[in-house]
Amino acid sequence: MAGRWYPGSAPALTAEIDAHLAGVSTQGERNPRALIAPHAGLMYSGPVAAHAYTLIERCHYDAVVLVGPSHFVGFEGVSIWPDGAWGTPFGDVPIANGLAAAIASETHVVSSDAAPHAREHSLEMQLPFLARLLPGVPIVPLVMGHQTRDTADALGDAIGRAVTAFTANTGQEVLLVASSDLSHFLDAVTAARMDRTVLECVEAFDPDALMVALERQPHHACGGGPIVSVLRAARQLGAMRARVLHYGDSGDVSGDKSSVVGYMAAAAW
Repeated sequence: MAGRWYPGSAPALTAEIDAHLAGVSTQGERNPRALIAPHAGLMYSGPVAAHAYTLIERCHYDAVVLVGPSHFVGFEGVSIWPDGAWGTPFGDVPIANGLAAAIASETHVVSSDAAPHAREHSLEMQLPFLARLLPGVPIVPLVMGHQTRDTADALGDAIGRAVTAFTANTGQEVLLVASSDLSHFLDAVTAARMDRTVLECVEAFDPDALMVALERQPHHACGGGPIVSVLRAARQLGAMRARVLHYGDSGDVSGDKSSVVGYMAAAAW
């Protein structure tokens, strides 16, 4: 998506990321355990995502676990990219090979398959912020297929166990990131009403309630399963609360409120 959904050169991307971050007022507490951020084109979702990413400015993490939905390939379970690096205009972002292997070993729902990653943008759209704010920090990319309760719960538990052991063995800090947009192509008033369910479940730090809501209405969030997994893992890692930092929609940028995509920024500590 470089050069299409976000600038393809480092100077231009730096300017856009920094402008989005500068547009956010101080959020208070930093060093979150987990973030939730949207994944549309940077000009649309960047102003909302910045409310989450500003919390990790000048913070230290040793690895980032990314969980996003598969938009183009339907499959059971979760696909992990286990090694190598992902390219960005800021340079290559390495894969946290050891942590990736540890997560994969914790559950049968995770396997290595390149196909779901080939066209997928949900994880890529987090990299401009991550590579700018956490340069050189490796990632674990996880793309979720069919977002069933069993898959979301199993992945969340696997991340929780693997990161707990990783931190205990290495003393290193891990950030979790769930990538999700909310409702799609409704008018802004209807979208806000539908999206309120997700916001309330996140604010209550209740991944189980969110899973129930998603089972009733899957269109609440395209990355609802990844949100459930990340919140579940964050709780196992000691997080005690979550907060919705900002809500908006694509019409805030385009000016067209007749058909919007909803965006949420949130964090857990």
